[in-house]
Parts: sequence; C-alpha cells; structure tokens
Amino acid sequence: MAKVAPEGLITALDIGSSKVSAMIAQRADGGELIVLGTGQRESRGVKRGHIADIAATETAVREAVEQAERIAGMNIENVWVGFSALGLVSDVASVEVDLGGHRVEQGDIDDLLQAGRDSIDPAGRMVLHAQPALYTLDHVTGVKNPLGLHADRLGVHIHVIAAEGSPLRNLDLCVRSAHLEVKSIIATPLATGMACLSDEERELGVALVEMGAGVTNVSLFAGGMLVGLTSIAMGAADITDDIASAFGTRRAQAERMKCFYGSANTSPRDNHDMIEVTPIAAEEDGGEATRITKAQLIAVIRQRLDHLMGEVGRALKELGFDGPVGRQVVLTGGGAELKGIADYAQAALGRSVRIGRPRGLTALPEAHSGPAFATLAGLAHHAATNPVDLRWMARAEQTVTRARGGMMARLIRAMRTNY
Repeated sequence: MAKVAPEGLITALDIGSSKVSAMIAQRADGGELIVLGTGQRESRGVKRGHIADIAATETAVREAVEQAERIAGMNIENVWVGFSALGLVSDVASVEVDLGGHRVEQGDIDDLLQAGRDSIDPAGRMVLHAQPALYTLDHVTGVKNPLGLHADRLGVHIHVIAAEGSPLRNLDLCVRSAHLEVKSIIATPLATGMACLSDEERELGVALVEMGAGVTNVSLFAGGMLVGLTSIAMGAADITDDIASAFGTRRAQAERMKCFYGSANTSPRDNHDMIEVTPIAAEEDGGEATRITKAQLIAVIRQRLDHLMGEVGRALKELGFDGPVGRQVVLTGGGAELKGIADYAQAALGRSVRIGRPRGLTALPEAHSGPAFATLAGLAHHAATNPVDLRWMARAEQTVTRARGGMMARLIRAMRTNY
C-alpha cells in the first residue's frame, strides 16, 4: 500500500507534445536529489506545447503520475509543472535607486528589489519568473553581490519570463483536473539549463537549444543567468511528419524509421542500405511493402533540419549570441537524440555543439537519462533550489521602467566582460 509522501518531496511534471513524464525525487541530507520513481505516457492532447484536448491530456498526466507513485511506493499531492509552449517571451526590467555614496546594506537591496518588482510590465501577459540578474554600481554592470560596497547609485537588471494567460490557465486546469495541486509553473528553458549546463558554461555564455516534439526553444545564458529566449514553431515531430508524408506511411512507422535508421549525416553506404516501408495503401488493400534506401530517408530528415537550424541560427543572432565569445551551443530535448545531430548542428551553426543530458540526480533510471528528459530533471532541480523570484514580493503602484532591444545586448556584453 502506498504511503503518504514525506516532507520535502518533489514531483516534477513535464507535459510535452509527444510525451507526458513525471518524476518523484527526495532531497537527501547532503543536498543531492535522489530519484524515487518515474512515469511516462504518450501525449495525445498537446499541440505545439498547448493543451488541445484536456480530457486526453488529463488521462496521460494521471497515468504518468500514478506510474511514478507505484515505483516510489507513495502518494503525492502537488507537482512542479513545466511550460514550453509557443509564446514565451523574455525581457529585462531595469531600476536604480540613489544611495548618496554610503555602503550598500541589506535593506537597500530589499528596497531595490521591491522597486524592481513594481517596475515589471508584462504587457497583458502572465509573469512566470522575475529573477534579479546582475546589479549595477554607479552604472557599472556585472556585480553579483553589492552588499557592503559603496555607491552613489545602485541598480539591478531583472530578467522576466512571461506568457499568454490562456495557455497557462489551461495547463493549470488540466493538472488540477487530475486531482493534483500545482505548486508552480516553470518555464522549461530555465529548468533545463539547471539540469544540463555547468556553472562555468552559464558564466562564460552558452546557448541552449531544446528540440522538443512541437517547439524548439532557444535560450541564452551569460553571467550565470538566463538572459534571453525565443521559441520556434518547429520540432522533432515535424521530421516524423515529413517522413510519413514522403513515403506514404503512418506516423508510428515514420517515428520508428527515424529512431532506428535516421541520421543527420550521410555516408556512402547509405545508398546501399535498404529499409522496408509499409505504405498506408498497402495496409488497406493487402499490398506489399516498398523498399527505400537509407539515403532517401536521411535526405528527408536533412531537409527539415536545414530549415530548423536556419531558424536557430537567426534566433541566436537576434539574441546577440555572435562574435568570438558566443561559440558554445548545447542541444537537448527529444530531437537531440537523433544520430549525428551534434556534428550536423556544429557544421550548420559554425559553433561548438554538445548534447545536454540530465546531471546531478542520484538513482536516475537509464531510460530517463537522455536529453529527452533534461527538462524533467531540471524541474526537480528548480524546485529543490527555489531561486529568488520577485513575483512573491508584495506589489505597490510605481512607475514602470523597462529595458528592451539594445539593453539586452548591452547586458550580455557586460556579463561577458565581467565573467
């Protein structure tokens, strides 16, 4: 019989376009996270990260969580949920206060953060995160902790992640319909970065590209913080659809062909290796299966990848991730499991590329240790660390100050200069 969950238990829930996965973890005395149980179900009611069929998604959520509960041997009541749909936006709010040259005390920082909280203007969207990035002392950017230093003016840049309200409310409703309390909804780029990026990578500057089934998120980290992100309405499921369309077969077989025979790179032998394909028409009239070369399959895959990597390259440029410093890219998500994708992306983007996998979890099952489950692990890390978020501060009515466009690029350059 399942027992009641102990204090400090963390349950992460990742509702994606291809799968719904759950993880129950416990923080040990030493601070490490120990995985107690995991669950996974096919996602049938999610399109491009948005809930399209609440009943189907609710069923998948309930079954994935129940599977994790059976393995962990306990019942859970609340979850930390990831949000990776189209429409995530990133911005920087900036605020300064006059100190008159005296030493910075904790009360000054608290007042500054309160003013920063009041300066956030989500433009009609719902704020998911409002986290202080780096502080400024007399307009010098790059100070991680100003406590005890002297300054005439103290400022802070606050990274804000927001999304349209309706998709978030639908996600919340779906999870609560499965009789689970939503502890928090977390933007997946923020969580995934905690799971598969090292502290040094986040300090020096790195781009994280999450290749999900329906959405590819491109996010930029510098100075230890997430400083920019954008979403592309394309993912690994589009490759599957291209294969199914090109060879007239069902999606299930197209997915199998992609996973077992697909690759992002070609070799001379691909023109000789044959793959058997059962067209939909052959299933209906009892006809014979056709045969294609592996090179034909890879040509279809690469056509979509060329388009996707072109969009990723443009997104990186718009985020200011260029020049000699912006070289490191980390690929993660289910699409990162395609054979040869890192080498292909490295050539396409002209940057060093590696595959990002979950790290920092004890007793993580082998089946959940790949890049497709980095977000799930990141949600657990985020819940365990509980980073500073200004959303929880009381709000007062003050004048809004925002920083857009050039400010983001200047902030990134300042972070790189100081770190």
